[in-house]
Amino acid sequence: MKLIALTLTALVSTTAFAAEPLKKADGVYVDAAGMTVYTFDKDVAGSGKSACVDGCLKNWPAVAASGELAAPWSSITRDDGSKQLAYKGKPLYLFVGDKKAGERAGDNVKDMWHVVKD
Repeated sequence: MKLIALTLTALVSTTAFAAEPLKKADGVYVDAAGMTVYTFDKDVAGSGKSACVDGCLKNWPAVAASGELAAPWSSITRDDGSKQLAYKGKPLYLFVGDKKAGERAGDNVKDMWHVVKD
């Protein structure tokens, strides 16, 4: 019984302290390099799929997912098998038009791309 309790405690502790995969800067989420991340309106939250494929990915590269994730963070598996980070079930992307940390040139592009806020 004691071993089960210790195992459960270890599992809860690991999940509860999973590192945040992104940080916040000026009210929006950014990656480790300070680059703004975006969601795409054509993606359906919780579907496990990305609507941004082929040419779309050249302008909107997927944010890679790794490690342990806890809600509201998750990941999807892209068709090529790579893992993409998701926030509240929506896949996350960078924008090639953002040339330096903190830029938000992708916000509201075609009224379909949006910075990620809480």
